[in-house]
Amino acid sequence: MEEVRTMLRSIFTKTLWDQRRSFLWWAIGLSALSLYTAGLYPSIATPEFTSYVNQLPTALTALFGESFSLATAEGYLNAYFFDLMGPILFVIYGIAAGSGAIAGEEERGTLDVLLANPLERWLVVVHKFVAMVVGMFILAFFLWASLAVTVVLVNLDIDYSRLAQACLSGALLGIAFGALALALGCLRGSRGFSIGGAAAVTLIAYVVKTYAPLVEAMKPYEKLSPFYYANAAKPLINGINVEHAAVLIGLTIILLLASVVAFQRRDVAV
Repeated sequence: MEEVRTMLRSIFTKTLWDQRRSFLWWAIGLSALSLYTAGLYPSIATPEFTSYVNQLPTALTALFGESFSLATAEGYLNAYFFDLMGPILFVIYGIAAGSGAIAGEEERGTLDVLLANPLERWLVVVHKFVAMVVGMFILAFFLWASLAVTVVLVNLDIDYSRLAQACLSGALLGIAFGALALALGCLRGSRGFSIGGAAAVTLIAYVVKTYAPLVEAMKPYEKLSPFYYANAAKPLINGINVEHAAVLIGLTIILLLASVVAFQRRDVAV
């Protein structure tokens, strides 16, 4: 039993260790982007720029979310970062990590080494998934920390607790799409298939979330998009919506179970 625990710990820690360089670059990139985005607010929160934004076509401002506003720092950051760039970045990291968890190992020819150990396949999948989740939360913490520093430096009126909740909501979205990429990778053993399939779903979901408020025919499908549950309740302004978070967590659990079933039933290329 102790040997199995040791092997599982090694899978978890090895996965995180293998991603150390990508962690560094993701952390630097997210921190730099968040510092730039939040730090930009004082220079654009002017009557002239606000008037310009109000004259933009509705279809264009929809890209920034329904809540786009320059009236407050929270409204600006919620719309410009947490409704536009933030979710996409979390999803990109999730898809990259999820596709590499099983399919990446298989394509590199290292998966057979893991499976040669006396471990159940489902345990390998679960520990790969947990490593992805931990990585996502690490990035969410870096994002929160860099934004919190900017809030102090620029003297923005933003609540640190709600800022953390907004970062958490984005991380839950990224984990859900990471679980989708993991499931596709377990199904086919191809990282290209995993990335392509997850990216296609991401594009469709994002388009639905963005234009459903504007296009009458798309409104019934708005709540089918995971992006809706990440920021529709505006966690930076109102705090995280527990029901929306539960939907993302439930979707993630379903996809994780699908990953386990698919991997258990498939012949693995070695």
